[in-house]
Amino acid sequence: MLKKNFNLAGKSVLITGATSGIGLAAATRFAQEGAWVIGAGRSETRIQQAKNDILQTVPDAKIEFLLADLGYQQQVHNLAEGAQVLLAKWGYEHLDVLINNAGLYLEHKRFNDKKIEMTFAVNHLAAFVLTNQLLPWIKRAPHGRVITISSYAHKTVPINLKRISNPWLYIGLIAYKRSKLCNILFTSELNRRCQDIEAFAVDPGLVNTGIASKSEPGISSLVWRFHRRSGTDTNVPIDTLLFLSDVAISDLSNGSYYRDCAPQTPSRAARREDLARELWELSCQLTGIDWT
Repeated sequence: MLKKNFNLAGKSVLITGATSGIGLAAATRFAQEGAWVIGAGRSETRIQQAKNDILQTVPDAKIEFLLADLGYQQQVHNLAEGAQVLLAKWGYEHLDVLINNAGLYLEHKRFNDKKIEMTFAVNHLAAFVLTNQLLPWIKRAPHGRVITISSYAHKTVPINLKRISNPWLYIGLIAYKRSKLCNILFTSELNRRCQDIEAFAVDPGLVNTGIASKSEPGISSLVWRFHRRSGTDTNVPIDTLLFLSDVAISDLSNGSYYRDCAPQTPSRAARREDLARELWELSCQLTGIDWT
């Protein structure tokens, strides 16, 4: 992996899912590099614990947390509003980096208040809404970045957008893989539509996190408990996030899908512009956003 000294002092960063796993590791590292960090989590208890952990590691960390359950669109809007209040309080008129990291894996199908399957709601629609709401702030940054955590798991999944918000046959792993494919499609379409910012999707590789252990008990939780043991430490993919937040990348000809600080080739489906456009239009319909 590429190693370098990162220059993130004074940059403003918002990280969702920042109370555990990759998100907590990222919040800690960005704080160590001198960034002003806003973390988001859905549990007051875990938010306080995460903040305490970061301050123990980085006593002078500039870190605040906001509470939001990203499965519910109103709470995503509330998060965006809260982030803008914090940024203004800190003297910022822009947001340098938005990291859409929050992810969900569910053994059994669940819906949010809008009757949208929860994996899709959290892993894709939350990033879509939050990016839209914060876009003016990101555009005002010198090199505004939107980084969304995807996965190599996207490469082996079919997708039917007509049923994605309520799949008639629900398999937790398939729903998760579809959402990771959506992350890349969203990133590529965002780059096509908003050329004054830069968006990236990141494959962190197999990381030892508890993502499949947070839902109700089931076979997936049991399998993941063993599978995660061969994963890397949560700090390993953070260099890629720091790299993409720091270096001046203005040429996307090498692509916007990264792993280990280097561009990678996503699946054929992830490179389909028509599919990305259809997902964008569907996302607008499901969120009530007029984002042309």
